[in-house]
Amino acid sequence: MTADRRLPDWLKRRFPAGGKYHHTEQVLRSLGMETICTNANCPNRGECWEKGTATVLILGRICTRNCKFCSVPHGKPLPPDPTEPARLAEMVEQMDIRYLVITSVDRDDLPDGGASHFADCIRAVRAARPATRFEILTPDFRGAEDAAIAALGSVRPFVFGHNIETVARLYPLARSGGDYQRSLELLRKAKSAWPETQTKSAFMLGLGETDDEITQTLRDLRAVNVDRVAIGQYLRPDSDSFPVVEYVRPERFDQLRQEALSMGFSWVMSSPFTRSSYLAEEEMLP
Repeated sequence: MTADRRLPDWLKRRFPAGGKYHHTEQVLRSLGMETICTNANCPNRGECWEKGTATVLILGRICTRNCKFCSVPHGKPLPPDPTEPARLAEMVEQMDIRYLVITSVDRDDLPDGGASHFADCIRAVRAARPATRFEILTPDFRGAEDAAIAALGSVRPFVFGHNIETVARLYPLARSGGDYQRSLELLRKAKSAWPETQTKSAFMLGLGETDDEITQTLRDLRAVNVDRVAIGQYLRPDSDSFPVVEYVRPERFDQLRQEALSMGFSWVMSSPFTRSSYLAEEEMLP
């Protein structure tokens, strides 16, 4: 059974579009930068762009997978653009970004899953703005996990993020190209390789998961020493995507935040509008 088409009141919000929003939009367009904000139809785009920040989507906008919760196009992507790191550095300068979140599509066509391009982007930004801090939200680097970790090791520090996305039972339905255990293993390998690096993951509610499955997912993430977790409401990005089964009430997100903190996560964001990179720069949450 799917949820009612009408959004509940707690999922309705104003879309700000003031001067700062238009400046962000203009800079991104002029430099040809892709963002997950637009490609995934993120409901927080207005708020984030109005604050002068955006989560960049590198390595093109064509994904080699076809996850049913995501509206990013899939198919055969183009080779990595060698001009992208320089354009990203220019974006950071023009927008005066101090905390940058970088993510990408899945690039199963590349030997290291695109990790070396992540590293090139970080180096280019650091050369222009040495004080910039980074959070990377990576794909699972299927079959190239060790090569990816080796490529990324030279550009720390950053927060290393990889999203578990949903509970294990729902992977065949919502994330058929992924593997629950593979995602956990990538997070484990990253923490093992870089013990001082904060690791982060995120998952969505509202796809039909049970309370026990949510708790088990949190336990699984802590078992591989994930430090930070983000929990948000799944919203169907387009008509071809997985349907919303439930709109989870804000009080439940509050309960899950306390549950996660009690398990030892050092940073927890849990709310209907939470997304992987939403308020990622906040070191201390209320």
